[in-house]
Amino acid sequence: MTTISRDVRRRHRALTVVACGILLGVVDLLLQRSLPYPWANLANSSAVWALGAFGVGWWLRAGWWLSALTGIVLLVIAVQAYYLAAVVVMNDNVQMMWSSTAMTWSLFGVLAGALFGAAGGLSHDRQPWLRTIAVAMPGAVLLAEAAVLVNRSDNPGGGSHYRIDSLQTAAIEATLGVVLILFIAQTHRVRLQALAAATVLAAVGFAGFTIAGFGS
Repeated sequence: MTTISRDVRRRHRALTVVACGILLGVVDLLLQRSLPYPWANLANSSAVWALGAFGVGWWLRAGWWLSALTGIVLLVIAVQAYYLAAVVVMNDNVQMMWSSTAMTWSLFGVLAGALFGAAGGLSHDRQPWLRTIAVAMPGAVLLAEAAVLVNRSDNPGGGSHYRIDSLQTAAIEATLGVVLILFIAQTHRVRLQALAAATVLAAVGFAGFTIAGFGS
């Protein structure tokens, strides 16, 4: 492969990641406004956004550090695209783009993008144990958020509609988490190992969500 073709390939990859970040932010907002519940909750899901970072890392098939960087770029751009779309579609104040809320979500984007982008890259790793953990990550984050939703459904101020909505969303995310692991893993053995790992990682993720304030 010539130097020119390598440069073109890198440029195409960079543009693809930027485009995917913009699409993720814009489409997320539009789906929140158009989908019926509980499906609209998936568009507002932190776990689903993390899947985007895993997806670009998996697609890139590069080292973990480059995959992590790619995941960060994707999610940070997605956050800004989301708030820009809110300005255009919902007539929000443009200052929301650099508000403390946007900066907080950008910080979460950096953390989740690095973690799940790296996991996407490591899902192709030659070391079986690393590959198994990486494959378990997307399912684990969905299971963790599902657990948060179940725990949060008992909020006394939410009412019966909120409880049903939360439990339905939790069921969808848990199912999607298992299906993703079965789809990504290439052998039955890896599937079983990844499902076991996802159970442990989901418990860690639940604690992380709770500490970050998503559990209340």
